[in-house]
Amino acid sequence: MKQPIPVEHRFHLPLEPNPALVEHARQRAGSVQNRIADHITLFAGSMAFVYVHVIWFGCWIGFGAERYPYGLLTMIVSLEAIFLSTFVMISQNRADAKRQVVADQQWQKVKEEDHQNQELLDISNRILQLAQLIHETANKRTHGL
Repeated sequence: MKQPIPVEHRFHLPLEPNPALVEHARQRAGSVQNRIADHITLFAGSMAFVYVHVIWFGCWIGFGAERYPYGLLTMIVSLEAIFLSTFVMISQNRADAKRQVVADQQWQKVKEEDHQNQELLDISNRILQLAQLIHETANKRTHGL
């Protein structure tokens, strides 16, 4: 009887990185602004970000840093939301750029494969023509023509 594959092995297939994406990441890493934005979006999209804010808001309110209705806290959070929305858009632009790199590479591959397929069709047609010619020649010889 076959042993079931453990869950931890089912979803960890070794993936070879796409060379076009590796080059794209290398070029992107050349810009300080891109590296800063990447680090911020990496942190802002994590549970650590959520935990830091829960602790921060809890301490702000719990230690009485200001009185209700928390005007300064509200302003800080609003400014943070403005910046975070900008970083979300930057992250989406980055993801779009990656998708475009992959799409461009795939399109190039499709064009190369189409060219190869056309060459194979041409070769197959030539082989067919030669086979027909051989068949005609063989028929002429067997029928004494």
